[in-house]
Amino acid sequence: MQELASMSALELVNNYKTKAISPVEIINSVFSKIDIYQPILNAFTLIDHDGALRDAKASEKRWLNNSPIGPLDGVPATIKDLIFVKGWPTRKGSRVTDPNISCMEDAPVTARLKEAGCILIGKTTTPEFGWKGVTDSGLSGTTLNPWNTKMTPGGSSGGAAVAAAVGMGALHVGTDGGGSIRIPASFTGVFGFKPTYGLVPAWPASPFGSLAHVGPITKTVADAAAMLTAISSFDSRDWQAQPSVDHDFSADLGHSIKDLRIAYSPNLGYAKVNLEVETIISRQVQLFSELGAVVELADPGFHSPLEIFNMHWYAGAANLLQNFDSAEQELIDPGLVEIAREGTDISLIQYLASTNARNILAETMNAFHQKWDLLITPTLPTTAFPSNQAVPDPSTQKRWPDWTPFTYPFNLTQQPASSVPCGFTAAGLPVGLQIIGPKFSDKLVLRAAHAFESLCPFVMPDQDIVYLPHQ
Repeated sequence: MQELASMSALELVNNYKTKAISPVEIINSVFSKIDIYQPILNAFTLIDHDGALRDAKASEKRWLNNSPIGPLDGVPATIKDLIFVKGWPTRKGSRVTDPNISCMEDAPVTARLKEAGCILIGKTTTPEFGWKGVTDSGLSGTTLNPWNTKMTPGGSSGGAAVAAAVGMGALHVGTDGGGSIRIPASFTGVFGFKPTYGLVPAWPASPFGSLAHVGPITKTVADAAAMLTAISSFDSRDWQAQPSVDHDFSADLGHSIKDLRIAYSPNLGYAKVNLEVETIISRQVQLFSELGAVVELADPGFHSPLEIFNMHWYAGAANLLQNFDSAEQELIDPGLVEIAREGTDISLIQYLASTNARNILAETMNAFHQKWDLLITPTLPTTAFPSNQAVPDPSTQKRWPDWTPFTYPFNLTQQPASSVPCGFTAAGLPVGLQIIGPKFSDKLVLRAAHAFESLCPFVMPDQDIVYLPHQ
């Protein structure tokens, strides 16, 4: 039998059904992994060993009686530390939050996972308030990449992606305001999915507004689909939540992608991409042709929306920090304070103009998808870079959107987008391939990702790799 902690969520459930293994065995195996990897990788900000073991024992009894409470009963899961879990503090990677205040209720995604039977083992690390594309904070320190511990795993859901990569839980909740699920998924070689905006209810609302999505990070596409089915149920606390209509995201996974029209854009017409990354992506895109899809080179036809995104992001940062006084802001990441100050200088007219430009971008993508079922790009133009840097190239880049040209456009348009692991560089670092569909085509994006995964499956880093003294 394969190592218990490396099993997918669906493999766990199947083994629970046959009594081959128990939830208690799995939780013990997962915590053995955490004991090994947490001191090195720093993926967790809170670990609830006693609570998880208690819940595992209760799950074990249910399975012995053939009465699971939900389809994911006994599956270990984590929550990013921007999201409420009843009885746990939500620190958000910030020293200005109070460790003695515990949440009074669960966020929608937390409640849905509990209802499905998941065992919550802890909260994963985030940069302060999830504001950037790497995972470090004054509160939690730096989270490291299991493929090379000198490198960043990306962010802002870096802890979740690292936990997924090494088997510290099967299902992981991330958030994505400009790439924060897909960036670390690409850097750590796992699957990350940003659903259509509103498909997964979010509460409390993000200070970054309608850029912010909630979604799964997992080892496999099938696990993400099962997780999405659980967490996409309507919740009235989110006034923008989509109704729960036909939200079984696992049902169509095995269907063929034959004759799908797929556009491949290696650079969206404007992005600079590392040659090795582009070579790997261009080679792996051909797997979609082998699967029967029609793949052609095509750009969506928009210019870089960096200015549009920054206008929204900086205004969101200003909104976030407006209630913190100057003494508190001294404790906050200086980079976040800097963009918040720039955000306060944005006029209402400028903001509305950027909203109009955002609308035009979304209309452009709607028109593009009249011809193309899916768009494929690199997830990122680079692989993981040193963990003590905020950007890959400090000489030409200042902030995280400067090196994430493929992710944030689709937060602006609110489309479903996934990062699928597609190979490794000569240095042994993962590369991610991004699949984007029109709004509400989440099932199609997952189906294409699942088909691709059948030819390019997930690879878990060996423990020896994590322990290597990387140069």
